[in-house]
Amino acid sequence: MNVSAIISVLGVFLVFLVLWEAFETIVFPRRVTRRTRLTRLFYRATWTLWKRIVGLAPQSHKDNLLGIYGPLSLLLLLSVWASMLIVSFGLVYWGLVGLSEEGNSFSASLYFSGSTFFTLGLGDLKPLSPLTRFLTVVESGTGLGFLAIVIGYLPALNQSFSRREVNISLLDSRAGSPPTAAEMLYRHNDEYGMESIRLVLHEWERWSAELLESHLSYPVLAYFRSQHDNQSWLAALTSILDASAFVMVGLEGACARQAQLTFAIARHAVVDLCLIFRLRPISPNPDRLSPEVLANLRSGLASAGLRPSMGKEADLKLEELRAMYEPYLFALSVFFDLALPPWIPEPGSEDNWQTSVWSRDAAEPGSIGRRTESQRHF
Repeated sequence: MNVSAIISVLGVFLVFLVLWEAFETIVFPRRVTRRTRLTRLFYRATWTLWKRIVGLAPQSHKDNLLGIYGPLSLLLLLSVWASMLIVSFGLVYWGLVGLSEEGNSFSASLYFSGSTFFTLGLGDLKPLSPLTRFLTVVESGTGLGFLAIVIGYLPALNQSFSRREVNISLLDSRAGSPPTAAEMLYRHNDEYGMESIRLVLHEWERWSAELLESHLSYPVLAYFRSQHDNQSWLAALTSILDASAFVMVGLEGACARQAQLTFAIARHAVVDLCLIFRLRPISPNPDRLSPEVLANLRSGLASAGLRPSMGKEADLKLEELRAMYEPYLFALSVFFDLALPPWIPEPGSEDNWQTSVWSRDAAEPGSIGRRTESQRHF
């Protein structure tokens, strides 16, 4: 096999490689288990580099800079795919020596490939052989199809992100900012009692299932951050798992069955996300629920009229359930640089809906109840 044939074969291989990567990432709805993927290598390399660069910035700008990565990496990935396709078709033209230019240089082949991919039709270079003409038509169709897929992909991605964020925003008034299991249980202890908590857990069972499906189909969504620094999809998932685990073993008369269902799908989402990003579970350090915090949690819920279970058996069961999900949450937290919320709210913190730019230096007139009312219970 001569050198020209080898170059053409290499170009054809690269074309199929890029198209298959794009198919798996954009079109294919199932989780891809193959270890070696260009897209995975791209995100691993660029995310690691981006985190190191952001680490040099002031702490106040860190979250905003990390939030840029998700949309920017997506545009960069699409650009990389398009560039690789142009170079790959250019290698095929160069190997076939089928263009109307003396010497048929690689630069001329690359220029012809780019104008063909974007369907410019300049006409200064022309394919000579029937095979080259056929490849020209194929590349033009590939360019149009690539553009059409991108146009359809971005709205679908934006809709999945919006659905995720709507529920996270709703969690602000239901579980605090950042969301905590203690606030979620306390704030839903209304006149309907445990029925209110059951409905909340049912709603978040569906949210966890939607998160699982959308982030397995489009892993890039995990890099998209929420509007506020103290909110994230990981914090929401953590508070749901915490609340479900506590209801299952530590709250008398509560909806244990619904808590089990919510816990199962939320834990499923956490484990599968670690599998997608090749993350090994890490033991949380420090302990998120020390004996002192647990005692404070039970005391606060008891003062609110709830009946938390006591005793060593309940403690062991809760510890067993936490071991099923906390190491995976901690691994995701380290990788995405997203903080895990505590079990109970920090003293003096406020919900996002209770704050504004004009109330940073002075109390805002007419402000409603800030979180001090609930803070007395924890």
